[in-house]
Amino acid sequence: MRLKGKVAIVTGAGAGIGRGIAERFGREGASVVIAEVDPKAGESTMKAIQETGGEAIFVPTDVSNEAQVQGMVDQTLTRYGRVDVLCNNAAVLFFKEEAPAHELTNETWDRTMAVNLRGYWLTSKYVIPAMLRQRAGSIIHVASPTGLFGFTRLTAYSASKGGVIGLMRAMAADYAPEHIRVNAIIPGTIDTPMNAVELADPVARARYAEIAPARRLGTPEDMAGIALFLASEDSDYCVGGIFTVDGGLTAV
Repeated sequence: MRLKGKVAIVTGAGAGIGRGIAERFGREGASVVIAEVDPKAGESTMKAIQETGGEAIFVPTDVSNEAQVQGMVDQTLTRYGRVDVLCNNAAVLFFKEEAPAHELTNETWDRTMAVNLRGYWLTSKYVIPAMLRQRAGSIIHVASPTGLFGFTRLTAYSASKGGVIGLMRAMAADYAPEHIRVNAIIPGTIDTPMNAVELADPVARARYAEIAPARRLGTPEDMAGIALFLASEDSDYCVGGIFTVDGGLTAV
């Protein structure tokens, strides 16, 4: 087991990429803290890990709420005494509300930034002191190709994910001397509930699969493999990296 004895927090672990990563961490021996805003989804992931013999707790958490984030980290430290891995994954994408910049509402912009960027910063802010005491840790930010390239009608989401990459690089530079490594994962089109509206159309689904050289959609399990590598000691010299899991989408 590559994470035996480690404690890992995964935000947005109730479904999709976050759940896939949380379950894989649990199978690899980590004690998993599921930080999730949806109680039903969070409980479901916790039970799935426990049913396979893993250790997990669910802590209801809105990552944009500082008090809730601080409480979640405090609860983790009270129970386990340490945090070895933080996977920042919780995000929102308001497909129907997204628009070009001059048409975008303040509400859509603010809520997207609050979860997708402020949430990553807040969870990092409260986890890092524990990692500094340990002089060890791994922080993984789930980013997006929209943070690297231009996509139409995804103004708020793209800006938030570009910010995630900038945040990752700044954190990587600051904390590498303290043996805390910070990296980002860039998923392609992953078949998850977040993308369910877009992928419900068979024509759109086929198009998204076709544009990746691998000629298929990604799965949460595809993301879990690279997350496991970055969480484990195998990635000890990986700092400030951007790891694509997109079937070749950004290579062409």
